[in-house]
Amino acid sequence: MPSVLVAMSGGVDSSVAACLLHEQGYAVLGSHLSLVHLEGVEHGCCGPSARRDAAETARIAGFPFEICDLSDEFERTVIADFIGELGSGRTPNPCARCNGEIKFGAFLRRADRLGIDLVATGHYVRAVRDDRGSWQLWRGADRAKDQSYMLHMLGQRELSRALFPVGGLIKTDTRAIAERFGLPVATKPDSQELCFAPAGDAGGFVRSSAGSLVREGGEVVDPEGRVLAEHDGTFAFTVGQRRGLRVATGSPMYVTELDAASNRVVVGPRELLTKRGLVADRVSWVAGGPPDEGPFEADVRIRYRGSEVPAVISPGTDATIEVEFRSPQRSVAPGQSVVVYDRDRILGGARIVHAFR
Repeated sequence: MPSVLVAMSGGVDSSVAACLLHEQGYAVLGSHLSLVHLEGVEHGCCGPSARRDAAETARIAGFPFEICDLSDEFERTVIADFIGELGSGRTPNPCARCNGEIKFGAFLRRADRLGIDLVATGHYVRAVRDDRGSWQLWRGADRAKDQSYMLHMLGQRELSRALFPVGGLIKTDTRAIAERFGLPVATKPDSQELCFAPAGDAGGFVRSSAGSLVREGGEVVDPEGRVLAEHDGTFAFTVGQRRGLRVATGSPMYVTELDAASNRVVVGPRELLTKRGLVADRVSWVAGGPPDEGPFEADVRIRYRGSEVPAVISPGTDATIEVEFRSPQRSVAPGQSVVVYDRDRILGGARIVHAFR
């Protein structure tokens, strides 16, 4: 059987993934990724208890285990991108960035250095090889836990080396399998925190680690430019946001635009959030290219927990796409991902640059 390097966060999904592969006869090496250094602080999948849970799973199952320090790569790619996106007035997507740069970038390169055949994670997606020998990425069987949006950047090289043992399961089955293996993480809650920000406090992380983004005297303005309030940095806002604006106009107001260069937040009524389409860059296609050179129809999702909507996608010649929704959509946030679907199959995705009306 092939050897496999399994990314173990200490959660139930990656723990079950590793144990299933070990049970199936793969030569498993469990690997807990050390991505940030906050000694003694619990912070999602990277804290002390997560390391202990991952190590205990390996001990119970009987396969070797390591702690892999990828903090330098994480700092250089994910955190730098997070700060850079905020500084440009965009809403970053660090989990997608981590999957592309770390879990299927640096981690896969580590497998190569160790002479290990495959890598595996606990993501709820499925990799399927079609009749022509091409790899396809499909949603997880559990639609409530499907993580395909965050893995849209995977291509043929990554999918040919990747295993997703829980992708065909529903979450309750995953927990039942953890109980069968006698794992202490069987009932462990899912982590929803930003792993590099203690207690998931992204604003606090920015204030302590990227002080240049804190800029006092910023203006919150209406569409006509009238000043309604002040703020200390556009990093604290995202398009579509309603709470925390500290404006009183007698009617609900939403963030409609972020101008980081002038440190200005534009707010307006809900109808101004509605957009006809978007332009995106950093395009990645699972098959290596779009399904058609010209415009084609597919479904797209513009936020992780959003729904797919029909659209016309026009590929550009410079790794960009233009997406025109069949029905206008609200709260299209630059910096987030737009992911393209053909039913349950993921065609690819890109970073939203701007929306248009």
